This record gives sequence, C-alpha cells and structure tokens, in this order.
Amino acid sequence: MNAPEEDPGALEPRIGPAPGGKPESRPYHHPAAGWGAAKSVTKFLVRERELVDGPRAIVRMNHENGGFDCPGCAWPDDLKGLKLDICENGIKHVTWEMTRKRVGREFFAAHSVSELSRWSDFELEDQGRLTEPMVYDPESDHYEPISWKDAFELVGRTLRELDSPHQASFYTSGRLGNEATFLYQLWARELGTNNLPDCSNMCHEASGRALQAALGTGKGTCDLKDWESADALFIMGVNAASNAPRMLTALAEACHRGAQVVHVNPLVEAAATRTIIPHDVMDMALFKSTPTSTLNLQVRIGGDMAFLRGIAKAVLKEAETDPKALDAEFIDRYTEGFEAYRAVCEETTWDEIEHQSGLSRDAILKAARVYSEADRSIISWCLGITQHDHGVDTIREIVNVLLLRGNLGREGAGPSPVRGHSNVQGNRTCGIDHRPPPEFLDRLADACGIEPPREHGLDTVGTIRAMHQGDVKVFVGMGGNFALAAPDTAYTYEALRTCELTVQVSTKLNRSHLVHGRKALILPCLGRTEKDHQRGGLQSTSVEDSMSMVHLSVGMKRPASRHLLSEPAIIAGMARATLPGSDTPWEWYVEDYDRIRDSMAQVIEGFEDCNRRVRLPLGFRIRQPARELVFLTPSGRAEFSTAPLPDVVPAPGTLSLGTMRSHDQWNTTIYSDNDRYRGIKNLRTLVFMNKDDMRERGVGEFDPVDITSTARDGSSRRVERYLAVPYDIPRGCAAGYMPEMNVLCALVDYSTQSDQPLMKHVKVIITPSG
Repeated sequence: MNAPEEDPGALEPRIGPAPGGKPESRPYHHPAAGWGAAKSVTKFLVRERELVDGPRAIVRMNHENGGFDCPGCAWPDDLKGLKLDICENGIKHVTWEMTRKRVGREFFAAHSVSELSRWSDFELEDQGRLTEPMVYDPESDHYEPISWKDAFELVGRTLRELDSPHQASFYTSGRLGNEATFLYQLWARELGTNNLPDCSNMCHEASGRALQAALGTGKGTCDLKDWESADALFIMGVNAASNAPRMLTALAEACHRGAQVVHVNPLVEAAATRTIIPHDVMDMALFKSTPTSTLNLQVRIGGDMAFLRGIAKAVLKEAETDPKALDAEFIDRYTEGFEAYRAVCEETTWDEIEHQSGLSRDAILKAARVYSEADRSIISWCLGITQHDHGVDTIREIVNVLLLRGNLGREGAGPSPVRGHSNVQGNRTCGIDHRPPPEFLDRLADACGIEPPREHGLDTVGTIRAMHQGDVKVFVGMGGNFALAAPDTAYTYEALRTCELTVQVSTKLNRSHLVHGRKALILPCLGRTEKDHQRGGLQSTSVEDSMSMVHLSVGMKRPASRHLLSEPAIIAGMARATLPGSDTPWEWYVEDYDRIRDSMAQVIEGFEDCNRRVRLPLGFRIRQPARELVFLTPSGRAEFSTAPLPDVVPAPGTLSLGTMRSHDQWNTTIYSDNDRYRGIKNLRTLVFMNKDDMRERGVGEFDPVDITSTARDGSSRRVERYLAVPYDIPRGCAAGYMPEMNVLCALVDYSTQSDQPLMKHVKVIITPSG
C-alpha cells in the first residue's frame, strides 16, 4: 500500500521542545558570556549527561596540538595558545554531538516517517546519533537498514541512469572538512556537473562577489593580529554573542586598550554592551565586566549602505579643510574611480542619507569622527549586511570607506567578514563553487586527470527551482538540514519531494530526512569529535577559519557506532559506485588523507606544501594578494564603486522583517525555547516589534498576530498566531527566528546581485489574529 498522505500542517516547520511553560520577556541587563554562560553550559552538560566527556572535550577543543576544531563558528584560534579558547555555543554544539543517545534500526521500525513528521525538530535531533545507513521503504513508510555497499550502489546506479549529470545537485553545509570537500567536488565534476550549491549561497555569497569585484579576492584581508592592533572596529550586522562568541574577547581587549568599537545593528545585542570572558579567571571571580562597545547605532533594516555613505560624505567634507582626512597617496597609487565616487557622495543629500539609514546626521557624524580620528580601522560584517537585495553594493561601500583613508594592506586595517559556520570558507576554497574560476578547473584537470565541465552550475536557489520543475532528480546533501535552512519552506518541501533520490549524510535525525524524494538514503558519518581510523592510521582533517588560517583537527572520542564511516570514505564510496571505470584512486585517497592534501596542494592556490605547513603551530595562512596591495581586478587597482542608495524604507502599513537565530540555537539546531540575551523564555513563535508600531496596530505584549509577506511575483505567504513582543528596534522594522520564519521568504525574493535569499529584508504586514 502507499504511504499515508501527510497532513498539510507538516509543511510548517515544527521547531523547539514540546510546549511547556508560560512565555516570558524580560530585558537582559547582564554581561554577555560570564557566569550566565557558565550556568547555561553546566545545565546543558547535566541535561545531556556529559559531565565527564563534556569537560574532557572542552580542554581538547581549538588546540593546535592534537585537538579538534570546534564544529561551531569559524572564529580563528587564539594566537596566545589559550587552554580554554572556547565559548558557550561551542560547548553546546560539541556536547550535542557527543550525546549517548542512539537512533538505530529499532527506532525506525517503531516510528513511521509520517509519525516523525509531526514531531518537533528539537525532538527529532534529541533522539541522538544515527548509527547505520537507512533506506526509505515507500510501502511501509519506514526507514529500513541497508548495507553500505548497497547504499553506494543505489546512489551510483541512480546517477548513472540520469539523462544528464546536470540532473543531480551536490549540496554541502559548512562543517565538511577540506579533504572531504575536495573529494566531493572532484566526484561532481568528474561526473560532469558544477551543480555544487552550498550554505554560503544563502549567507556570504554577497561578500565574495563584492570583495572579488573591488579587490580581486573573495575573502577578507584581516587576521587576528589586525584585530588586536586596530584603533577602531566597526561591527555591522553581527550578533557576536551568539554567532561568533569568541569575538567577545577581541572586542573586550579592544575597549580595554582604548580602541573605539562601533556596533551598527537594528538591535542592540548583548555583545554590543559588556562581557566577562570566562577564561579571565580574576574577572570571573570578581564579577568584573568589560565594555564591548563605545558607540551603538540602531540603523534601520537595510539602511547600512546609507550609513556608510554618510561616513564617506563626512570624511570627504573634512578633507576640504584638512587634507590628511584622506590618504591621497594611497588613493592615487592603488585605486581606480575615486573622482566618480566623490561625485556620487556629493550628489547624495543628507536628507536622503538620514531617511534611508534611519539615523540622525549627528549620529552618523559621531561615527565618522571615530573613523577619521583612527589611524587604523577594520570594518567587519555578517548576515545583517549580506542578506539584502543590495548586499553586494553595501559591501562595496564598506570597501569604498576603507579606501578613503588607506585602510588596506597594513596591520590593523581592512575588511573582515565574519563567517558563521566552521569551514564554510574552506568549502569554497577547496572547490565547492557553482561558478568555478577557469584557472581552478585547469589545475584540477592537470592534477587529477579529468575533464571538468566549464559551464556554471546551480546554486541553492537554482537547485530548489530546478528540483521543483523536475530538472534536478537527485539531491545529495553533505551535512546540515537543507529542508529547514532554505527559504520558502513549503516550496522547498515540494521541490525535495519531486526528486527521484535524496541522499543525506548526517550525524543526527532532522527534518531533511522526512522531506525526501521517492527514494531516500540516510548515511551516518563520524562527527568532528570522533576518531577517524583508516588503513594509514588515525587521520586528521583540515579546516579554514574566517581569516584564512588553515589548521588540523583530530577527533578524540570513540565513534558513536562501529557502522559509521568518515565523510571522505562515504564520498569515495558513492563516487566509485557512480564512476566504476574512473582512474581516480578513490580508495587510495581514503587510506591516508595526506594523499588527498597532496592533490589539493597541486590544485588549490595557496595550498602549496600544505602537508608540512598545516602541521605548524596554528597551521598556515592562505595568501591574500589584496593584503599585499596586489589587486587582481581588471584595472590592477582597488576599485571604487558608485552605486546609488537603494530605497529601503517600507511602504505605509508595511514592516521590514529580518530573520535571526536565538541564543540557544545553532543554525537549525534548537537547544531550547529560550533566548537568554534577548530576555525570552518558553517561546520561539514570536515577532519582535517597535512599541509604536504595535500601538499603531492595536497590538499588546504577547498578543497573537498574523504575519503576511508579499513576494515580487505577487504571491503571499503567511504565519498565524505568532506572539508580538515589544523590543528596542527602529520603527518600521521587525524581527523573528529562523527557521520558523523562512516560510515567509519567497524563493523569487533573492538578490539580483548575489542570488542570496532576502532573509534579512522580508516585506510583511502584521495584523492582530482574528
């Protein structure tokens, strides 16, 4: 018989623990990290029953000799060799992975897919680690055990039977190590496609495109030493306390040495106030907090470019009476397009800048003084800048401002994007790119003896659309939870269900295993905390942090199941089954990952001699030409841009909604229904609103509201009975949690500059629930 028809409600993501407890909202006035983090971690370790292995893992995480890299954020390891270079979220992430709970064949025999689809996502992941490969049986609506050999053959046979290799798409999340990443892209390209979407397509694609256009490199130019010597730090669209908590150390140290730290964000987050760094034992003992900011500016959602234009306008005005306000020698020697940019700034009125930014002229001039008085400045940003239609233009404007005062190519200065997921930058470096540079493909062909395809492949938005249309029939996901991370939840679910085969390589059960194709595989892999033994002995993998440092990671724990395989082994197994006549030595590669790195050294620029260099203390840094004032742009110079300011002011009755994570969450993994730093307990289906916007709509605290978005194509999406929470956020702006609110972001609403979904700029109408 056919599987039971899934109820329509299953299209709505079910997130968080089972309901329990009255929703609460109280302002948070305590320092970020500190004892609040220590208490939270302790409770988490007790709940997960990891009071022995948890602390043991803590002292092995982010160490240069024999430790493993935190599978959480991509913030660089401390240069001083701290013994506890850790954070609350990292500890939770590792403990969540090391759980003693297991999900094996007995579990799947007891629960159908239709039943599991009605569970919350917290309940799904809370069942524990996956232990053996499983295949979906449509007759029984259950997952059943399958051998690795048969699983690989199912993948290989399905791919071989496709009419075109472009009918397959190969997705990866950020946690995949460099060696597995290299094999993954090699498999896809030897098959014949560049359909290699990744999570960066949804997060930092705008950063790469903007920096490539302006400087000739798709990465930031700063390292941690620069952060330690900057006179001014501008932190834009970043919630450091939750997304990159170890950044708090850099912010606190900057304030302590007298540097200026300016936070630009619609919400004043906990990281933009003060902190107690847990490894500062005396500060912890004395409850002594350190400021993490000297100025907070609450820009309207999408108004960052106008704010930056205001700084540039102020600096240019100052230069009329003080020529030292500009670095004229740097501009003349290293840049292109300055006069055109000067003209654009002069033409942009202060009225327009104030209207679009939501900030007063005085507030912007205060930030401009900080910038002009600093000898060395860094501007850093995250998704609050990138997930907009004009994200590329805004990042180009960041570069414009830096170029005005020569803040590039010297210590303590430059652009510094904050990558939110461990090794997402390494994925791109090692070949996960649907638009690969010809030079990379040339080297890949020479080193690996294949003929890689040259045409561009599909990114994340393109893959979802192609699946929905039936043009992509096989979807392979390496890690992550694609069904929940992607925009337009209902549309994405439908797209995945049209596939002939979906393959998910995972450590834990999640929504993407339940929203599947006609055939589906769950392939469980080792976690980063676990020992990876191959024929050549205990293996290490390399990762790249957000500042281009590449270093090794070695697991410490016995694998959760003897049936688990490493990610390189799983990829090699699928590749051999797909390409049985291939000359690529898939099995030989897996025996010793040094062999993979030797091939990477031939293909990847900056990875030369990587097997030696990656074993140095702290590893090695990939060369950034722009850091050395070498610009691989058409002009051979750093290029100013002259884009006009976008209109980001919402129409009357409409609000601009930005999605974000709660503090007790990592990407789509939810640890609880609490958000400590925003004062929320027992609630995730909420919307933060300005009090005046609430009053205008006749909405009180915790009143239920309906939220409707209208897409470019005129279609609408809706969530109902979310609870309104008053918050300090600019008028016309609202915010709520992803992935619950991903349903509101239509697939057609993506940036024409970066192809990123507009997760931080959804136009919505909020009304009281009937």
